[in-house]
Amino acid sequence: MTTPLTPPLSGPGFGSYVPGEVTWLLKDLSHVALEGAIAEREKAIQSGRAHYAESLPVEFQPDEEYQKLFRTALSESADRLATAIGAVTDLLIADRGTELTLVSLARAGTPVGILMRRWAQLIHGLDLPHYTISIVRDRGIDAVALDYITARHRPESVVFVDGWTGKGAIARELSAALAEYAAAGGPMLSDDLAVLADPGYCVRTFGTRDDFLIASACLNSTVSGLVSRTVLNSDYIGPGEFHGAKFYADLAPFDVSYLLLDTVTDRFDAVREDAARQCAQVLASDREPTWAGWRSIEQVQHDYGLGSINFVKPGVGETTRVLLRRVPWKILVDAPDRPEHDHIRLLAAQRDVPVEVVDGLAYSCVGLIKENTE
Repeated sequence: MTTPLTPPLSGPGFGSYVPGEVTWLLKDLSHVALEGAIAEREKAIQSGRAHYAESLPVEFQPDEEYQKLFRTALSESADRLATAIGAVTDLLIADRGTELTLVSLARAGTPVGILMRRWAQLIHGLDLPHYTISIVRDRGIDAVALDYITARHRPESVVFVDGWTGKGAIARELSAALAEYAAAGGPMLSDDLAVLADPGYCVRTFGTRDDFLIASACLNSTVSGLVSRTVLNSDYIGPGEFHGAKFYADLAPFDVSYLLLDTVTDRFDAVREDAARQCAQVLASDREPTWAGWRSIEQVQHDYGLGSINFVKPGVGETTRVLLRRVPWKILVDAPDRPEHDHIRLLAAQRDVPVEVVDGLAYSCVGLIKENTE
């Protein structure tokens, strides 16, 4: 069992969340210059010269018009978000009991994990521990962080949490990484990833399978406790150290992390019955993953002649991420005027990215990354 050489982190020293909300099992890299221009970073990743987790994109700060759209989207989706939070938390309790250790996958899982912890506390009177750890596509999960958690909590209690599924790459990465962790001598942990929305049909624990707007996807660190994406770079992360991340304290004036949390939490009582009904519907349904989303995205990859399935990012959350921190080529939507696509249409217009309406799209929208052919 590895003893971490870096201590766990919490606010206000790291991140803007108060200590009781989450413990970050990350190494503080706030002092390291890791950001690169988006276009140059994209070229390096696609050419194989660099892995996406070795650096960070420059944090995009949206203009006032976009900020207004975020606030409107949050207000209009708060009930739906609260209902999905309640449904997935109640589902976990029904399946696994009340002794749960929430382990959010950084970064998108963190606000969801905090809201699930709040639901468990306010609705069920439970005080659940909550950690955030790093998982990196093609590189696996932070085993040092897993050692830290399993030394302090029953392995059977550990539940991994994320915001949503796209095509299911992280769900697959989690399963493979946990199998590798067990093969190396660690305890076997459940790979049953809990998410708010599972439009890709990749998991069995979810609040909904609708592809709807989760407001935390609309922004970067300013809606996620002012913490960056995670970094796995051997220049800065040594053996026995947690994966790294940065705390963007200078962005505090723009921080809306608690606006998101408190807006959704304020709706808990009002949606309690709706959440119970939604949970019951999920319990009564066929919850087994079909990976239907992955198959549909393979078709999109073929239809648009893209060299890798990684250039196809399905769902509202992933499409927003493409526009915020990648080099987008096209945005596909299933309808020309969905209100929950307002922020996507605005970002696409600002970045001069065409939006194409595609009938029969399996997700409400899909972002296509520009393939570097140089």
